[in-house]
Amino acid sequence: MKRYSELMQNLLEKRGITDPEQAEIFLNPSYERDLYDPFLMRDMEKACVRIFEAMEAKEKIVIYADYDCDGIPGAVILQDLFKKINYPNFEVYPNTKIKEKNNFGVGVYIPQRNSEGYGLNLSAIKQFADNDVKLLITVDLGITAVAEVAQAKVDDIDVIITDHHLPKIASPHEISSSCALPGVPGGTLGDKKFHETLLLPHAYAILNPKVDDYPEKMLCGAGVAFKLVQAFVKKYGEYFKITDGWEKWLLDMAGMATLSDMVPLLGENRAIASFGIKVLRKSPRPGLMKLLTKMNIDQRYLTEDDVGFMIAPRLNAASRMDDPMRAFELLATNDAALADTLAKHLTKINDERKLIVAGIMREVNKKFGNSSLHEMKEVVVIGNPAWRVGVLGLVAGKISDEYKKPVFVWGRDENDCIKGSCRSDGSVSVVELMTETKDHFIEFGGHELAGGFTALNEKIHFLEETLSVAYGKVKRDKKETEISFDVKSDLSIVNMKSWRELEKIAPFGLENPKPVFFFEGAKIENLKSFGKNNSGEHLEIIFSDASKNKIKAISFFSTIDSFKVPLALGLSVNLLATFDLSHFAGREELRLRIVDIL
Repeated sequence: MKRYSELMQNLLEKRGITDPEQAEIFLNPSYERDLYDPFLMRDMEKACVRIFEAMEAKEKIVIYADYDCDGIPGAVILQDLFKKINYPNFEVYPNTKIKEKNNFGVGVYIPQRNSEGYGLNLSAIKQFADNDVKLLITVDLGITAVAEVAQAKVDDIDVIITDHHLPKIASPHEISSSCALPGVPGGTLGDKKFHETLLLPHAYAILNPKVDDYPEKMLCGAGVAFKLVQAFVKKYGEYFKITDGWEKWLLDMAGMATLSDMVPLLGENRAIASFGIKVLRKSPRPGLMKLLTKMNIDQRYLTEDDVGFMIAPRLNAASRMDDPMRAFELLATNDAALADTLAKHLTKINDERKLIVAGIMREVNKKFGNSSLHEMKEVVVIGNPAWRVGVLGLVAGKISDEYKKPVFVWGRDENDCIKGSCRSDGSVSVVELMTETKDHFIEFGGHELAGGFTALNEKIHFLEETLSVAYGKVKRDKKETEISFDVKSDLSIVNMKSWRELEKIAPFGLENPKPVFFFEGAKIENLKSFGKNNSGEHLEIIFSDASKNKIKAISFFSTIDSFKVPLALGLSVNLLATFDLSHFAGREELRLRIVDIL
């Protein structure tokens, strides 16, 4: 490890990398080395052959994708493959007859978040059957859609599932029926051991690394879709005259989804995210370029933060506030004028989404204003029939962050059903919580830290008490919060040489967080608020140290009272911060992004 600088050695060791060979792999991602053979995924051969046969037979194909910033880029990836092969396209919308110029082709269907909800639904499958669809390819969903896939089979529709979520666990009744997958009790599910029998849909093919032996268990949904395209090009690329390596241009979508969906940025995911950022910086997609222009982001210097905090919220705003197809169309279109219109629209509805969330949070804080944390239940349940269901996940996350508790937030959807979202503070799995109290729900699902649910009307007002009792059974021990950082230094370390070292470790995200620097005794030289239209919602501080080094640091959505100590000129504090290279208004500036002030 002597070949690396002291800073780099320190950062690599913090990531558990002490071997030069490991370090070389981590610092220099390789497409050929780090991306596994897609045919290691069970059913991949079957899926590729079935798609080829569908095109040869001139069948109608529907890509059915989730409505978030994982499913939508995944749909774009598959659509781009069919476009490359010149397979005709048709439009398909909920509850409408498929519009077509041909008797065959491929269409993209994205369910409405508020009226249809997550996943495959029977009314959509009926619509496909009525329109003679023969092949359905899911993106980022389908692994739990046992009944829906069974209905598709009855309607003579083959289903290829591409998903990365956990499957259902079969009940004793289902184990004795033909629904359960034989021969799978015991083994590995994702990165965990399981001893139950999986309840998998009887799909034509299932591509999901969590239910087979594929080496990278933590691909996102669009990552699985990319592996399907990679395999198809490998098998049939020469037949369709597809240039070798063409699929690499789709890494902009796979990388965007990998960064947005909070999967670990290690192994194959690190390579997808790393090359994804590089392709995003060169991507010729008109919609992406127009959206970046609206946000004043220079595409050449786009970062993972731009994806996570700027692009993803605007794409997700489509399903929360309007129609998810607007986000798909933005990413898929080659029409610059349409791209400009859609970029403006998504920016507008994202601003509206912020206002709605802020309004709900004012109601929440007003309700909790007179309550201490000790008076609150172990699990917070709060709702209002007037609250827009599409934004409740954001609200639940904000409440959980503020009050450090698991939170369930509900509203009433367009079908007069009580629906909501939940977030965990890390002390419990929300899926385990809902499983313990399943008689209060019509349906539920999700991950350990986030989920969604439909609740029984007559039990919603008892839900907080019931969940809080269940919390005592399934909670985990909370780890004590401690000051955590990668490097302790003075301000002289904040320079472009250090930045170039940090760049080699990027992109940052889950399991590869941004390095945090600890500056002891940093003195506040200047305090200033700033923001769009002089809103003053952000904070800028000039710090100095004993050696007279000075540096600018910023904290978004913060004031002088946002930290553990009230800030004042001349005050010496302990500063935790990450590096931040700004290209605002075309001017490069290295500064710090404040993590905390102690």
